[in-house]
Amino acid sequence: MVTKQINYLNRSLKRGTKLKNMRNLLRPFELDPFDLLWKDLFESNSNFANISHRITHPVDIYENENSIVFEIAAVGLDKKDIEILVEGEQLRIKYEKPEMEERPAIYKGIKRSSFDITWKISTKFDLSKLEASLDKGLLKLNIPIAEGKAIRRVELK
Repeated sequence: MVTKQINYLNRSLKRGTKLKNMRNLLRPFELDPFDLLWKDLFESNSNFANISHRITHPVDIYENENSIVFEIAAVGLDKKDIEILVEGEQLRIKYEKPEMEERPAIYKGIKRSSFDITWKISTKFDLSKLEASLDKGLLKLNIPIAEGKAIRRVELK
């Protein structure tokens, strides 16, 4: 493959190919911006990765006609254990697991780990009216649509 490129480069130089086109021949393994974006789509810690790759804690997110709802698994946690922060357009939910002594177990199936999850929330939603509740091990956050941002149907005259 490389030999073919060198031969092509030599023939092109003899014919007087413009230097601008030669740049691609001299750096055949360099990735262009599209290649980098495509590569990022398949890496778990890239800037463009799908949200499901970043969140390792059980979370459900859905939108209804009035709000966006986040349901986060918080089994065994109290209200005082969870910290909910709103900074500008960012919503952050944190839990720091206290140090516990390890117990010998026959089977360990309950995930007891810290989490620190952050989302950038669209301006379509009003974070100042966020409501949070903790019931039966499920942390539920409800963020209503901002006034004037809801979809409305306009009738033609």
